[in-house]
Amino acid sequence: MEYMNVLVWIGFCQALFAAILMFAKKERTVSDKVLSAWMMLLSVEFLTCGIDYQVFQRPLLSGSHLLFNAALYLYVRSLTEAGFRLKYVQLFHLVPFVLFEVLAYINDNDLFRLSFTIINLISWLVYSVLSISMIHKYRTNLLNETSNIQRNENIRWLLSVTLFYMVYCILEFMLSSFLIIRGYHSMAPHIFNYSMLLVLVYMLSFYGLLQKNIPEQWLVTKKSRQYKKPLLSDGDRKDLGEKVLAYFDKHKAYLNPDLSMEVLSSDLNVPKHQLTEVLNIGLGKNFFHLVNAYRVEAVKKMLADPGNIYSIEAIGYECGFSNKSSFYKVFKETVGKTPAEYRDSLTSV
Repeated sequence: MEYMNVLVWIGFCQALFAAILMFAKKERTVSDKVLSAWMMLLSVEFLTCGIDYQVFQRPLLSGSHLLFNAALYLYVRSLTEAGFRLKYVQLFHLVPFVLFEVLAYINDNDLFRLSFTIINLISWLVYSVLSISMIHKYRTNLLNETSNIQRNENIRWLLSVTLFYMVYCILEFMLSSFLIIRGYHSMAPHIFNYSMLLVLVYMLSFYGLLQKNIPEQWLVTKKSRQYKKPLLSDGDRKDLGEKVLAYFDKHKAYLNPDLSMEVLSSDLNVPKHQLTEVLNIGLGKNFFHLVNAYRVEAVKKMLADPGNIYSIEAIGYECGFSNKSSFYKVFKETVGKTPAEYRDSLTSV
């Protein structure tokens, strides 16, 4: 009981502090406003839980999952969807959370608890699938648009948080089911729930504060979501594919760290959606992997040159990589060795 009281008040303070920090963030974006409101509502959830323990000496049904599911979905949309704006209609996503939070003080029968469990499960399934799908579409779109991905554009952290939340929900469900089947009345599910919720508050507040605004051109649009089947003939794809490869070989465009699909489309005078189809279907690579394959080959040539006087990092920049971490990551994934290991293997032959 004492541990639970400490836990919820720490959660209340942390969530409230995170909400204030996000709201006061310099150059605040729409996603920052969504996250700030999310943290504020989570602080209210921790607060009501603490009050319940003080007044009723027992936990009431918690709507934390109904809140988290909807808020996660809106936050993912705000980060990945082009033209996303906050509208009053989006408040309807929070109706189940508010409704069950209020009804928990009025009803406490078996039918209410069953309805609450079913709504929670449906909410978790629907919003989790939608969130993962939007993150996947954004990351796929990003690989088709740019050749250098910055850390704040990758949003790998948000994917990790979403997967962590899904696993935590599954474990909580298994724990609760086990205790119900055994006929045990335990505080363990509530302690586990709010402990994991506190961990998520720390994760979201830390990475949310570091998250910068993502350029509009990298975000998912309705047009990019509708790309599902080939529009070009096999012959047209082959001709355009040869044109793209000839462009890279002749102009060495991959040496430009700012090379993007927008630039390629402008230089070749070919619509971006046609180039995306040519690369993904005709050449079997997205834009990111195609460009960086050329860059890796350029790095390998410079590393093999006995007259080369550049450092490994300088070679990476010279060949079009925009930062050291991206250079080492792409090279290791492509070659199977770090640049230093590859250079050493050449000298040992």
